[in-house]
Amino acid sequence: MPRLSGPCRTRPAGPGDRGLVLVVGSVNEDVVLQVPRPPGPGETIFATGRQRRPGGKGANQAVAAARAGANVWLLAKVGDDRTGVRMTDDLRRAHVDITLLTSVPGMATGAAYITVTPDGENTIVVDPGANMQLTPRDIEIRDADVARAAVLLAQLEVPVDAVSCAVQRAVAAGTRPVVTLAPAQPVPDELLSGLDPLLVNEHEASVLLGGAGIDVDNADQAAGQPLARGPRSVVITLGPGGAVLADQHGTQRLPAPHVEQVVDTTGAGDTLAGVLAAALTCPETTLIDALQQALAAAAQAVQRPGAR
Repeated sequence: MPRLSGPCRTRPAGPGDRGLVLVVGSVNEDVVLQVPRPPGPGETIFATGRQRRPGGKGANQAVAAARAGANVWLLAKVGDDRTGVRMTDDLRRAHVDITLLTSVPGMATGAAYITVTPDGENTIVVDPGANMQLTPRDIEIRDADVARAAVLLAQLEVPVDAVSCAVQRAVAAGTRPVVTLAPAQPVPDELLSGLDPLLVNEHEASVLLGGAGIDVDNADQAAGQPLARGPRSVVITLGPGGAVLADQHGTQRLPAPHVEQVVDTTGAGDTLAGVLAAALTCPETTLIDALQQALAAAAQAVQRPGAR
């Protein structure tokens, strides 16, 4: 994964530090099944392999940002089970600060059940568990931590009202908010207001725009439409088609690096988001430059198995 250069990469997370990424999101264990093809309705097929791996969009993004050289805090919840202990230990080993990660008594840690086909495509079913216990109050009591961060990074595997609260607090504190609208679902304008950028893939962009089909051919025209709901910038990721960036200055398409063989697309979007957030902690880094670094990291991610 690309390492960030310059002073932002090594800046300590001390009082008043502006080089910090605060991730608000989920922690899951991934149960990954290799399958020859996706099963049809009512069909049973045999898996060719199975692994258990650390996951969760919030944790994945936090690890990606840390590996890209950022100082990272993760505000999240796990269950009081053995899985929660394993996931917490893994985050600690990945140099993610887990001071703000808490265990919920009587709850199971979130889990994701993933199928991966030989061409690297995946399907995912998430059992959120303790992730759904994150509340706006958990955000409100961390106002000082939100204000310390340079970038707030979030996704939607935790309750939408908690993410909306985090975004509003970040905007008020002068912290740059970045949100991935995944899993795709309706969101209030309060969550979108001030995002810089709003990150969506083709499917998520389609849900955001009321079901309009989004693909590589029409993404340039679609990327600017969500700006009317409040984001300062919008990025639509297009897999091998690269990404489209829209802001008040117009629309620009960035190509994706060439990939010889796709092994597993699971977590590629989380890698992109984490590396983008890490790059944006540097005031001199433009959104275009950060997105180019993120696309390069995502291209590396799809060539390796697992969400991280």
